[in-house]
Amino acid sequence: MFLVATNYPFLDIFWTILIFMAWVVWIWIAITIFIDIFRRRDMSGWVKALWVIFVIILPFLGVLIYLIVYHDGMADRSQKQAQDQQQQFDQYVRQAAGSGGGAAAEIEKAKKLLDDGTITQAEFDALKAKALAHDAA
Repeated sequence: MFLVATNYPFLDIFWTILIFMAWVVWIWIAITIFIDIFRRRDMSGWVKALWVIFVIILPFLGVLIYLIVYHDGMADRSQKQAQDQQQQFDQYVRQAAGSGGGAAAEIEKAKKLLDDGTITQAEFDALKAKALAHDAA
């Protein structure tokens, strides 16, 4: 048992770890490329299928060629997706937070506008009715 450990020198361990990490990085890059291929809107389904087949049949060459040809587009699409997700999240938070009280807050804002003379009594009544109808729905 102890003899096996002594027959595997440190440099062999280092080389094994290096090879393993290279495979992990390559798999990560390949998955990133597959994600980019399927995310693209400017490619037809046939072109996407050809790229997938190319990356599967000739993995190293396919990945390297895709990175060389489409490296700028990959970054742009990734950045755009992140911005879109951030906008959707911000919109969801704003929607979930609401206006801070529903109909009561809207009526309060309308009352302030009425007191300031910005709107008339009829406009205030219309805003109040709208807020109450919106809150009831």
